[in-house]
Amino acid sequence: MNIRNVMQYENIDFSGIETSHFLLGLLSAFDNRFQAMADRNMKEISWKQFFAIICINLCKKPPAIKELAEIMGSSHQNVKQILLKLENKGFVTITVDPSDRRRQKVELTKYCTEFCNKNADMSDAILGKMFQGISDEQLKITIQTIIQIEDNLKTL
Repeated sequence: MNIRNVMQYENIDFSGIETSHFLLGLLSAFDNRFQAMADRNMKEISWKQFFAIICINLCKKPPAIKELAEIMGSSHQNVKQILLKLENKGFVTITVDPSDRRRQKVELTKYCTEFCNKNADMSDAILGKMFQGISDEQLKITIQTIIQIEDNLKTL
């Protein structure tokens, strides 16, 4: 792969950069750009807050904060701060699990569900534009690659 063809920045010398290093930098820069775009479009909440909502929705039952932190790939402390902000805005409730008083579980509110439904079309349009021209096969390969990188990261 010729990295020069991938990026059109005249002031950056890509010669000599390893493909794996380039990918890591590209993922980091993408994360920053995506977060900024999502923050602008979401208005009421940040991308990180919306990501927490997405992850809660993935769970079959209300997750504990520790479980949610693992899913999000973040620390318990960071996720707790995100959830407290969401709770203050009426998007989630955080309750003590009656079967284990040390465990706090997180549930989405009706207000959150209404917010998600109201913003679904905008979200779908953004994702449609982002993934325009990318085949399902390309997406599957990208997903497999990132999962493998994540598995390798866990061994460090």
